[in-house]
Amino acid sequence: MPYRIVPIVEGDGEVEAVPVLLRRIRDEINPPVVIDIAPVIRQQRGTLLNTGGIERAVRLAAIKMAGNGAVLILIDSDDACPKNLAPDIVERAKKARADKRISVVLAHREYEAWFLASASSLKGQRGLSDDIHDHENPESVRGSKEWLERWLPPTSKYSETTDQAALTAAFDMTRARRAPPFDKFWREVEGIFQNAAAEQNV
Repeated sequence: MPYRIVPIVEGDGEVEAVPVLLRRIRDEINPPVVIDIAPVIRQQRGTLLNTGGIERAVRLAAIKMAGNGAVLILIDSDDACPKNLAPDIVERAKKARADKRISVVLAHREYEAWFLASASSLKGQRGLSDDIHDHENPESVRGSKEWLERWLPPTSKYSETTDQAALTAAFDMTRARRAPPFDKFWREVEGIFQNAAAEQNV
C-alpha cells in the first residue's frame, strides 16, 4: 500500500501548488517506497488557528490517509515569527492525532517568497520579465506577490489560482533552499520519505 501524504493548507493557490511541489521533491529524491499525494485539505487561516481548527483538520487528514502516511501542514506566517507560532501549531496537531506523523512548516510571510529566492529561474514564465533576478533577502519582503507583479507586463496581475502552481512547477528548488523556510519544507518532506521507508522496512 502506498504511503500517503495529506497536505493541509490555507490558501487557494496552495491547493494546486503544494501537490506539484511534493511530486517534484518526490521525483528529485526518488524514495524507495511508493508515495501518494492525497487531495489537499484547505481551511482559511483564521479557521485553522482558532480553537479546534487545527485539530479538526488533522483528524480529517487522518481519515483521508486511510492507512500509513503523514500529515503535512503548510501555513504562511504573515507578520508573525515562525519560531513563535510553529510550536503551538505542532503541539495542537500532535495532540489531535498522536498516532500519526505530523510535520508543520511556516512559509515566512508567504509561499511566494520561495519564488523570490530563485526568481532568475522563472524568466519568461507566466509573462515574467527576462530581467527578473533572485532577491537577496526574500524573507524581508512584505508582499511577495506584488514584487512578482513588478516583473510582469503593466496590464498583468499575479493570480494565486492560475500562477502559483505553474511557477511551482518551474522554479529552481536548489536555489530556493537559500530561504530557510523552504529548506525546512524540503527537509520535512525528506524526513517523511525516510520514515515511510523505515515503516516498510525498505
